[in-house]
Amino acid sequence: MPVNTSASGADTTAPAISAASVAALTEVRLDWRHKAVPATASGTTHTGFVASGHTLADLQTPLLTLDAGAIRGNADRLASWCWEHGVLLAPHGKTTMAPQLWAEQLNRGAWGITLANFAQLRVARQFGVRRLQLANSLTDPHAIEWVAAHTSAEEPILSWVDSAGTVEVLNRTLASGQAVLDVLVELGAPGGRTGARSVEEAVAVARAIADSKHLRLVGVSGYEGSLAHTADDAGLAAVRGYLAQMRLLHERLHAEGLYGAESVIVTAGGSAYFDDVVSVLAPCIVEQSDGGPRVDVMIRSGAYIIHDDGFYRGISPFSRDGGDPFRAGMHGWARVVSQPEPGLAILDAGKRDLPFDEGLPRPQLIGPVLGGAMEPLTGAEITSVNDQHCFMTFDAESTSVRPGDVVRLGLSHPCTAFDKWTIIPVLADTNGDQSVADLIHTFF
Repeated sequence: MPVNTSASGADTTAPAISAASVAALTEVRLDWRHKAVPATASGTTHTGFVASGHTLADLQTPLLTLDAGAIRGNADRLASWCWEHGVLLAPHGKTTMAPQLWAEQLNRGAWGITLANFAQLRVARQFGVRRLQLANSLTDPHAIEWVAAHTSAEEPILSWVDSAGTVEVLNRTLASGQAVLDVLVELGAPGGRTGARSVEEAVAVARAIADSKHLRLVGVSGYEGSLAHTADDAGLAAVRGYLAQMRLLHERLHAEGLYGAESVIVTAGGSAYFDDVVSVLAPCIVEQSDGGPRVDVMIRSGAYIIHDDGFYRGISPFSRDGGDPFRAGMHGWARVVSQPEPGLAILDAGKRDLPFDEGLPRPQLIGPVLGGAMEPLTGAEITSVNDQHCFMTFDAESTSVRPGDVVRLGLSHPCTAFDKWTIIPVLADTNGDQSVADLIHTFF
């Protein structure tokens, strides 16, 4: 897999992220700003906290933890899969906004990091991420000017364009300078999110890009995940039909000679349908030759490195194919603060602590103390969440739940889990060795 090519095709072996900037996070001093850190550790550095041999038992609820083994395994798995299939990976960094985890992905050969907005681009550049993709259109003049000042052949920032109006905004903002931005034309679909709504509209946008002295067309982009939410026949048919239109768009642009680079990218693929993306778009892959540009297919899966016990567990290709699925790399921990009536317990974690938009947390285990022995919690259900509380129902005749008990929760959707925590403890093994192996810093 070609992991060291820039958008222009130039080979580069420079570090994909600043190791020094990432390492500096270990010197951050912990205090009251970090709700995952116990009060007794205030004033300790990240390094000092981890070196002190803390375990899950030293932490407090509500809590989100990560699983070191699951994260390593998931990262290795998709990196190997991309290599085997000859495709690039530019993980969507907005899932975690954690440079330490970006480094894990980049060090395994990822092309670069994908992000969603201007603020996220600035975080990535601060940590020395060299190759960036903005999976969005630049329409804010401040963002356009910043990207123009921070992109180069050695440190590219790619962005998407889906309308002639966006081309006009870019041209107007860049009119007084000499900057040329690398962009991909985005294909959408009726009922989808962004993107030109037809191949013909996208071709028209590509022609406007080709006519601009400030823009260079370097590929085709899209997002299939907004068109389906299931892995049944109807959902997969919608995804595959859309991807076929992306392929057609690429072929049209290539035939018209609208690409302005020696190396172009066709990119789609979140964490739910990346296998279909590669299956449908693989014919686009072309080695560079005298007859035209090199063409790479790039997926942008981001949630895979954490995975979950909900949405992605049910829809991920590795779950659907009957093989070895990704492992859930995050769990929630909450304490019973009230048991006000039979069959109802109120937990001390809520919307401010745990994700709930792709399914409510799922009770898995219960025990009298955090970090102690726990038993399966069968038949229990989280029925609703408030800002700081969960409502858990259970069978009062067969299950004993008391104030102070700790519940481990399976979670759904890592994209809305990480944003609630500035620091997240990493356990060596959630199901075994519960020592704190690291702390992950986030920048939302």
